[in-house]
Amino acid sequence: MSASPLVVRPGLVIPAADLSWEFSRSGGPGGQHVNTTDTRARLRFALESTNALGPGVKRRLREQHPGWITQDGELLVTSDEHRSQGQNVDACLDRLSAAILAALTPPRPRRPTSPTRASTQRRFSTKKARGAVKSGRRKVDPDSG
Repeated sequence: MSASPLVVRPGLVIPAADLSWEFSRSGGPGGQHVNTTDTRARLRFALESTNALGPGVKRRLREQHPGWITQDGELLVTSDEHRSQGQNVDACLDRLSAAILAALTPPRPRRPTSPTRASTQRRFSTKKARGAVKSGRRKVDPDSG
C-alpha cells in the first residue's frame, strides 16, 4: 500500500522496505460495505532486521508489546475500527510510531529510599495500639490482682 517511509520524528525514519501491508475483511460497523471490501489493515514491521532502531529500543518494544511480536521477530499492528482502508492504514502507522516513541526513552532507574522517621513511628504506634486491643481480649486470671 504505502511505499513511503514512516517518519517517526525528525531524524528517525523507518524505511519502506521494513514495512509490509496485509488487508482483509473487517467486522464491526459498516453494514454490507465491510462484507465486500478489505478494510482491516495489518502492518508488518521487520523489527529484528531493521537498522533504523538500536538494540535498546528493539528490546523495549519487545517488552512493552509482547503480543505484537511474532515468532519470526516481526511486529504486527492491526486496525479495523474504521470503515475505510485508508483510515485503518493511518491508525496502524500512528500506533507504530507512538510505540516507537514510547520505547525511545529508557525508563528512569529506581532510586531506593528508606522510610521516614515519622512513618516508622506511626507504624510502631499503630502496632502498639493493636497489641493493646488484642491483649484486652485475653482471659482474666483471677489469681493476679
